[in-house]
Amino acid sequence: MKPFLFFIFSVILISCEVKSQENQSFSSVKSENNLSQKISDLKTFIKNSDYNQDKAFLIDFSIPSSQFRFFVIDLKTGKVIQKALVAHGSGSEAGKQKEQLKFSNQNNSRCSSLGKYAISEKYKGQFGLSYRLDGLDETNSNARKRAIVLHRLDCVPDTEQKDEICLSWGCPMVSDNFFKILEQHIDKSDKKLIIYAYN
Repeated sequence: MKPFLFFIFSVILISCEVKSQENQSFSSVKSENNLSQKISDLKTFIKNSDYNQDKAFLIDFSIPSSQFRFFVIDLKTGKVIQKALVAHGSGSEAGKQKEQLKFSNQNNSRCSSLGKYAISEKYKGQFGLSYRLDGLDETNSNARKRAIVLHRLDCVPDTEQKDEICLSWGCPMVSDNFFKILEQHIDKSDKKLIIYAYN
């Protein structure tokens, strides 16, 4: 009887593991499809505009903050050049429903906002060197008023984690090392780069 129970238990464990791998695989494919579609959408948006046509930054908020979800994209090839962790707003976390983040364009919401942002002037503020962001959609039009900026903070790790990472007040917040990489892309560009945050 004991060998039989052990066999059944082993089968259940293997079944659960396979199911978990299937879910992870499905999620990965879905994220890749999302990325491809958003790259296509962004290329259409910036066509014949004065924005950088070669590179852009995409953030997929459907991916947990413990995993890479900030992507530097080569728009000519559609390939990911670099990827990293990025924090979302504490208001987005607090407003979660069925594991879905809450997004808001309201002042003092401390939520992340979806949409396209133009990366604007560099300045030195509370978090050191940062970049002001101008929202280009109705969903993030208050970005500058809300002081939503691209900045760094040392609580954001460089590598993927088991658990969710620290939270921001609504800003896309990255690690020190990744911020330095972004600086190179932004400061060397003659035209403004776009950040496209989606879910």
